[in-house]
Amino acid sequence: MSLVAFTAVVTLTLLLCVMTGPDRDNLGEFYAGYGALSPMRNGLAIAGDYISAATVLGTGGIIALLGYDGVVLALSTALSLMLLMFLLAEPLRNAGQFTMGDVLARRMPGRTVRITACAATLAALIPLMLVQLAGAGDLLSFILGFSGEGVKTGCVVALGALMISYAAIGGMKGTALIQILKIVMLLGSGVVIAALILRRFDWDLGALLAAAEKGSGVGPAFLQSGLQFQGGPNPRLDMISSELTVVLGGACLPHVTMRMYTARSAREVRRSMSWAVSSVALFVLIIAIVGFGATAMLGRAAIAKADPQGNTAYLLGSKAVFGANASTAETLVFTTVTTAIFLTLLASVAGMILACANSLAHDVFAHLRTELTPRREMTLARVSALAIGGLAIALAVMVQHHNLQPLVTLSFCLGASALAPALVYSLFWRRYTRRGLLWTLIGGTLGSVILMTGTNLVSGAPTSAFPNHDFNWFPFTTTGLASIPLGFFLGWLGTVSSGRREAEEQRGRYEAVEGWILAGVTRR
Repeated sequence: MSLVAFTAVVTLTLLLCVMTGPDRDNLGEFYAGYGALSPMRNGLAIAGDYISAATVLGTGGIIALLGYDGVVLALSTALSLMLLMFLLAEPLRNAGQFTMGDVLARRMPGRTVRITACAATLAALIPLMLVQLAGAGDLLSFILGFSGEGVKTGCVVALGALMISYAAIGGMKGTALIQILKIVMLLGSGVVIAALILRRFDWDLGALLAAAEKGSGVGPAFLQSGLQFQGGPNPRLDMISSELTVVLGGACLPHVTMRMYTARSAREVRRSMSWAVSSVALFVLIIAIVGFGATAMLGRAAIAKADPQGNTAYLLGSKAVFGANASTAETLVFTTVTTAIFLTLLASVAGMILACANSLAHDVFAHLRTELTPRREMTLARVSALAIGGLAIALAVMVQHHNLQPLVTLSFCLGASALAPALVYSLFWRRYTRRGLLWTLIGGTLGSVILMTGTNLVSGAPTSAFPNHDFNWFPFTTTGLASIPLGFFLGWLGTVSSGRREAEEQRGRYEAVEGWILAGVTRR
């Protein structure tokens, strides 16, 4: 039944992309959907982009294995979207047109800024794409019962080709409709599973938590802070670093911020974000119940045995609630859950490919040649989607047998350490200069990458990417506690070292566009 459902989903989503695909010379429709989505649909699309397969599977696994710390992580994802809603959403919509490069170039026009913005976009999203593509083979093998490395590699290649097709054919509007379908299926099936789990424990949340604590095998520590980072030199600081990275990084990843440019007005972007935040908050509640339910019904040891990272916990919990002899209706519900996860994989990576392709075509190629027709630029965007997707598939096949948690963490660290400072300074600091911007993007990126090589996610632990080596020299699991202040500091240092004359010029440029960026109005 799962194979039939997957085939139907693939056929339907490809048909949606073909039907909603833009005209060959309509750049606004390809890059931003031309404001054709209502606030509700746009908000669901934002939530769909934000809730990736790594979020569903990874966060669900952390809740099932680590309890309280996993819930805090899930809440941080919701808090991140609220930060985007209240601080950045309207200025991003006002300052941007199609890409993050447009936002930054509003203050500081020039090829160097756009090329650097494109490089930062690729650096932040490609690691996250690899994780989800590489996990696709294992996930489908688990769901469909396949085995063999060749089959898993074939799944990675086939799914990658589908994701490229979604981005290249459907553009912003096509990928948005797929995200909407995904989030509706994910939330709908999740509500049913969560309700069944609560019913199994007589609708008593306390009984569910008590059973999860018993099944965890670690006692009261399961429902207390600190289990995730125990054994480290500074567990409290490590947790603060991790949550800070998620809150700032998740809000500023380019495939999420690009949805701000699709709103037709500031009022619509606020309404869209309200729908997005509500959807993500509901998802956090669902994934917490399913994660605790998996531990309560199966036990922590069984979940870790199926996958040491707990990535199958959401599926195991959904399956366990039905028992060994599931009825036809229950089998249909579980099939809907697996199909929603499958669609989450497809939609998440398609959105990231689109964000990277848009940036490469619009920020680099379109500004290297002054006489580029809209049709030619759209062709370049589609070719860019093919090139980026092909590169991601090749790299995912190469790294699929390693622990890829460092890549997920790296993406969020780059978002928090390079993109967040650049956006905050560009949108709100009048004196911010070109040198400050470049130092922020380049320094924040390099700092995160260098520091990440010294974490225990890369080496020095049995669950590291390289468990047989130990070059662990950084005392935290994530780089945020050091790299986020570094990104902001380099932006400040680059600005103050630019000289008073350039700072005053930038102040004048900012004042000329300040009303439009902050409130969407022009000066008279």
